[in-house]
Amino acid sequence: MTATSTPAPRKPRLFLLTLLTIVGTVVLCALGAWQLERMDEKHAYIDRLQQQAAGAPAPMPPSADWAKLDPAALDLTHVVARGSYIDGIAGVRTTIAAGPPGSRQLSGFGRWIFQAFKLEDGGVILVNRGFVPEGRLGQIGPASGPDTINGFLRAPEARNSFTPQDLPAIREFYTRDPAAIAASLGQPPAPFYLEAAREGDGMTPPAGVDVRELIGRIPDNHLQYALTWFGLALTLLGVFAAFVWQARKGAAAS
Repeated sequence: MTATSTPAPRKPRLFLLTLLTIVGTVVLCALGAWQLERMDEKHAYIDRLQQQAAGAPAPMPPSADWAKLDPAALDLTHVVARGSYIDGIAGVRTTIAAGPPGSRQLSGFGRWIFQAFKLEDGGVILVNRGFVPEGRLGQIGPASGPDTINGFLRAPEARNSFTPQDLPAIREFYTRDPAAIAASLGQPPAPFYLEAAREGDGMTPPAGVDVRELIGRIPDNHLQYALTWFGLALTLLGVFAAFVWQARKGAAAS
């Protein structure tokens, strides 16, 4: 009986596999490099937000200038607003994760409570007064009278394909979209809204935002993604090297 051996791969086949391996490796490494660039951009973005949030509160931008402003560039700018609340509230459904052990914060299913606020210069901005658990919504009514709000300007929240449709007729929303919420309250739209800063122990609804927690929730997984792409590139090269070695070994044996 004659022993059989693995035939050497034909040169066209080896050439094609080599070409595909090179292309695949280049693509995977490019994706890894792109994630590293995104990581640098994300860190710069977070650093900017931290600097803006930590700064002393600035006066609200004049409402006459709002149309010229970039909401994304102003996101989390620390401001102080003076004016009076306008009757009527709307809710944005959300879920707040429980904090780390020992922390004290409201969590679970609930809503952000939005109310219009007329500034001293006549402009109207929506204020996110804070989070209220679903079971305590009945305790919350509209705020009234003049007030001074310490908070943070926020850009509109984007929808995605999984976001349920809003119910403006009953003032129930699933994204923090100041234009849509303002329309349901019969108020003019503003390009951003005001997130009220947390006051007190955070256990009395509506509980405003702790900006450090908000920034801490910004996803920053780009290094993990980059290592995954680079790891796949190394795996592809390893598989190709093993194939070539096995082919040559078979050719030598024959």
